[in-house]
Amino acid sequence: MKVTVERTALLKSLGRVHRVVERRNTIPILANVLIRADKSKLSLKATDLDLEVIDSVDAEVSPGGSTTVPAHMFYEIVRKLPEGSQIVLEASGDRAVLAIRAGRSRFTLQTLPESDFPDLAAGDMTHKFTLAASDLKRLIDKTQFAISTEETRYYLNGIYLHTAGSGKATMLRAVATDGHRLAQVELPLPSGATGMPGIIVPRKTVGEVLRLIEDADAEVAIELSQGKIRFSIGDVVLTSKLIDGTFPDYARVIPLGNDKELVVDKKDFEASVDRVSTVSSERGRAVKLSISAGKLMLSVTNPDSGSATEELEIEYASDPIEIGFNSRYLLDIAAQIEGEVAVLRLADAGSPTLIQDKDAAGALYVLMPMRV
Repeated sequence: MKVTVERTALLKSLGRVHRVVERRNTIPILANVLIRADKSKLSLKATDLDLEVIDSVDAEVSPGGSTTVPAHMFYEIVRKLPEGSQIVLEASGDRAVLAIRAGRSRFTLQTLPESDFPDLAAGDMTHKFTLAASDLKRLIDKTQFAISTEETRYYLNGIYLHTAGSGKATMLRAVATDGHRLAQVELPLPSGATGMPGIIVPRKTVGEVLRLIEDADAEVAIELSQGKIRFSIGDVVLTSKLIDGTFPDYARVIPLGNDKELVVDKKDFEASVDRVSTVSSERGRAVKLSISAGKLMLSVTNPDSGSATEELEIEYASDPIEIGFNSRYLLDIAAQIEGEVAVLRLADAGSPTLIQDKDAAGALYVLMPMRV
């Protein structure tokens, strides 16, 4: 195999695939990236057995062939080679090494045979549809922060993607929750998604898909079945296993009868919470909201370091209420609100609060209160 490829193109492509490879591997072949040269394309493939990314770049190939090399080392070599250089990759069948040449630099890397490299057989995908990259990015951006990191509740370690509603009002909905907060975002159901199974897309997959979206105007082809999902963005194809579990009935947590409505300027609210939480303890992070007609008092008391209070003007015409929240969770949700005004719908100090963007439909957040 002999391949000549432009350094910038190879680096970009390697950047997309090498991230999938885990730093610590008990199976040597999983530390490698598969390189396959054919016609005028160089294809790169990496996997961790749950997730597989394939990308290809234009190259001069004569003759073709394939091998596997250590992914992170190969990426570092290419990254450190001079910008604009032409890289020559050569491998001969009888020696288990890949030679890398660029300018005056020479490297040889130990290889493992292509036959050892695992293939994440996708099987038949039952549903196929396309989404604008900007829509997919929004679905992920607005829910990703609420994914649980608790390994014992593995079914919460991803985004639940499913159809909701009926008839013409059917939506594609993404939901994530960690038991303390919940994020739900929806958009009109794309054609081809009707009847799709409800699936849980793992946290690592969601993060990689987000990184692959470089052009918000691009189209993303999505194929899925009960066990796998595949995203195709330009030349990149990401295939992933799904979380095999049942997502809880999250609709039960979304409060419907919260009748106390607090309307506040989003930027002022976010900045105030951020300021007063400076003195909160790392463990508790509790901030108290004392709400009365036209006025919100934010306060934090930390017996070890001190206290803070700040007052905000708000629109509120219900009975006074005091409620506590984890300030970090409150800031995470505030960061998702795109418009200038946030609406908090409250019931009482012990019940979940519903938070929405006054201007943007299709997104809602639920936050459980804390005792303060």
